[in-house]
Amino acid sequence: MRSPERRTVFTGTGSHIPARRVANEAFLGNRFYLDYGAPCDPADNPRIIDKFRDITAISERRWVDDGAVASDIATDAAAKAIAAAGIDPETLDYLIVAHNFGDVRSDNRRTDLVPSLAARVKQGLAIANPECVAYDLPFGCPGWLQAVIQADYFLRSGDADRALVIGAETLSRVSDPHDRDSMIYADGAGAAALEARSVQEPTGILAHATRSDTIEHARLLWMGGSYDPGFVDDRLFLKMYGRKLYEYALNTVPGVVKQSLERAGLALGDVRKVLLHQANDKMDDAILKRLFRLCGVSEIPDGILPMTISWLGNSSVATVPTLLDLIWREELEGHRFASGDVVIMASVGAGMNINSVVYRCP
Repeated sequence: MRSPERRTVFTGTGSHIPARRVANEAFLGNRFYLDYGAPCDPADNPRIIDKFRDITAISERRWVDDGAVASDIATDAAAKAIAAAGIDPETLDYLIVAHNFGDVRSDNRRTDLVPSLAARVKQGLAIANPECVAYDLPFGCPGWLQAVIQADYFLRSGDADRALVIGAETLSRVSDPHDRDSMIYADGAGAAALEARSVQEPTGILAHATRSDTIEHARLLWMGGSYDPGFVDDRLFLKMYGRKLYEYALNTVPGVVKQSLERAGLALGDVRKVLLHQANDKMDDAILKRLFRLCGVSEIPDGILPMTISWLGNSSVATVPTLLDLIWREELEGHRFASGDVVIMASVGAGMNINSVVYRCP
């Protein structure tokens, strides 16, 4: 008989999906530039937007209302996760918030990082316990998963019993309206409550893997001024080299996922769902196909790759926890979790960073 071992399980999830829908047609009046000093003909906007939808599958995205900031929607997602888990928030040992830009207000688009977003969320949840350690984790789009990995170390070691991990971002506030890539970006927040449990059979978080490539790839995502030379101020916007990023993700993400599976002692055929960072529909599909080829599996099961990008866009650190929450609550049509299901969660983003977590549902 197996000896019990300490494992990390999700006990509740939550998300904040902004109510404000922004359809692709909202960008028809934008003056786009291909690059610095390379304007597009405004008459080409319908073609640009159609091509964008064909590549990314995005038809609309969600943006926060003017009065909201990242810590607000993080607090909302966190409260929902706490309620779903049925726990007293005072019993949390760690509260970790993954983000990249802090609170960015609609009337002042400068990054606000002090105090930390985690401190703001802890205050918003009215958690008085001074031993609940609240801190932020900036790690590009894989930040939420990296926070889950850190929490797993705390919980598995016995240093902690409960943690709350949140990912929140308002990319609409850091996107250049003169950059075609601005149509990718969205706002949102997702959260999960984690707990250490003694189990007889391997369950919960089974394994994980992380990779960082900086020598040649650190600046595939970067901050720069507006493409419009006549822009009103010198603030910085999120920029990316899309083609190079696509190639990097395709060449590296499948290997990291395979490594995490091998560490878990599982094969790809054991996997029920693959929750990938929602960055680009074609890219995620290509990553999945490359993963199956790498693992020597010829047939991809139907429904293994749930997607939300077509209606939620890319909300960075929030995409994976939001996807997890929608399936957890059985609010994503055609997808649900069952006891014993093996789920892979993986992400790629600025750094460049990649991570993958293998999870078996209790």
